[in-house]
Amino acid sequence: MPSKSTARSAGASDSAPEPRPEIALEDLPGIGTTTAEKLRESGYTDLMELAVASPGDVAEAAEIGVAIAQKIIGEARRKADVGGFEPGTTVLERRKRLGRITTNSKAVDELLGGGVETQAITEFSGEFGTGKTQLAHQIAVDVQLPTAQGGLEGEVVYIDTESTFRPERIVDMAKGAGLDPEGALAKIHVARAFNSNHQMLLVAKAQELAREKPIRLLVVDSLTAHFRSEYMGRGELAPRQQHLNRHLHELLRFGDTYNAAIVVTNQVSSRPDILFGDPTRPIGGNIVAHAATYRLYLRKSKPPKRIARLIDSPNLPEGEAVYSLTGEGVRD
Repeated sequence: MPSKSTARSAGASDSAPEPRPEIALEDLPGIGTTTAEKLRESGYTDLMELAVASPGDVAEAAEIGVAIAQKIIGEARRKADVGGFEPGTTVLERRKRLGRITTNSKAVDELLGGGVETQAITEFSGEFGTGKTQLAHQIAVDVQLPTAQGGLEGEVVYIDTESTFRPERIVDMAKGAGLDPEGALAKIHVARAFNSNHQMLLVAKAQELAREKPIRLLVVDSLTAHFRSEYMGRGELAPRQQHLNRHLHELLRFGDTYNAAIVVTNQVSSRPDILFGDPTRPIGGNIVAHAATYRLYLRKSKPPKRIARLIDSPNLPEGEAVYSLTGEGVRD
């Protein structure tokens, strides 16, 4: 398995997202000045964001018919050269440009194939006290490191849904990583989400920020807390899953557009499931299970040790890693 040094060398070969074609929205057939302005107000400011959007979302944002929206998206995809078939060798070459962020634990990095991957959702689930928020804080610090040290020299959007972000913890971790604490805090852009709708809106706000700053990591801590409290009962399950599904796809779109890593923490419920080896399972059901690229289940061990188990990945085997929570942050 790759070592921590492998994660760092992989990060060193990472590059920022390639420049997008300089084509204004007004240059696309079917988009006039008014429609373009409505699209920009809804967060569709360049060709790539429009090319990867859904017809329903574009139609609603621009107040146009779905058929017209489909034509606009099709033209955007043609000009941005996305959506067509390509050989597997091209896909392989493109994946070599993905970045990876160290977790500061060699064992956890190895479990993830070299670190937290960009253009992917990495989910940390587990009971309270297992280190979900600690890992999110640590990765928010590590992404700022030079590529040679396992970072991406980037900035962070941190969506806090349970008021668990602690700047004092960032200061400790930044000192442990050899970064200036004040500078590290300045590169973490934090927003408190007060409900699920606000949480989803903040992803659109993150897109606006990513046009101005090199955002390479978006954290949602935690993903399902608001959805779980607002949509209660079996009768609310369908609308909850629909909104959660849309939220996850917006997160993936952000990661694809800005070559950013998406890290989410998730709560668990007390329902026995042999897959997780523990009488708990993550909230969100198949919607979260299918959307998350890498899923790690965390559990407690003898303090300060914790155990991370990789339970789902498109290309990595299941396995476990032991890490510790120290005063300076996550360590082996």
